[in-house]
Amino acid sequence: MSDKVLNSEMHTLYKKEIAEKKELVDKEKSLYKITPKHTKFRFFVGAFHERKRGLHAVFDELKNAGEHDELELIISSGGGSILEGQQFFNVMLEKFAGRTTAYLDNHGYSMGALLFSMCDKRVAYPYSDFMYHTYSGGARGKGGELVAQVKHSSKKIKKFFKDIIVGQGFLSNEEYEHMLLGKDFWMGTKELCKRGIATHVVVAGKEITAKEYLKLLKDKKKQKK
Repeated sequence: MSDKVLNSEMHTLYKKEIAEKKELVDKEKSLYKITPKHTKFRFFVGAFHERKRGLHAVFDELKNAGEHDELELIISSGGGSILEGQQFFNVMLEKFAGRTTAYLDNHGYSMGALLFSMCDKRVAYPYSDFMYHTYSGGARGKGGELVAQVKHSSKKIKKFFKDIIVGQGFLSNEEYEHMLLGKDFWMGTKELCKRGIATHVVVAGKEITAKEYLKLLKDKKKQKK
């Protein structure tokens, strides 16, 4: 796929140059849909626990993306640092708005689930696994500093989570409040499709919409009766 590979401690970035594509839309009027030359970035996402500087080079590469470039995330992650996850969110917002696709390749828990939820197109597989839960953390410092830091961080993180999860209708306000109190929301592919978290599913080598996948499951259930 790639003419360049960048490895960090937990993630790997590949990039491929895509040539201009011309697609005939109306033969009589000689109208064409033109997809300009661009770069497709494919980013394999593991744990959000970078302890080395390799991630800097990866983000630097993404920060140089052009206006037509695309970002494809291959997620198999148990989660990790929220702050690192927010860095992903920021570069997606800045450089790839409307041009992100995530594949839930195996599992996405915690920050891995949030990252999947951030993307414009979200593709699952029949046995993908997913989980939302509340954040955890800690603080160091003098007594008064600790209280101020925890209050500030908690307010910011709660808003970040809510904007992504509730803002898109993936959990209700009531479910979100239960999540903050410690409830884990585990979901398989069917539930992801029903909630709109997954927009597409790969079945037998073909990518179909979430609606088509739910119909497929319903038809299979009828056939078994």
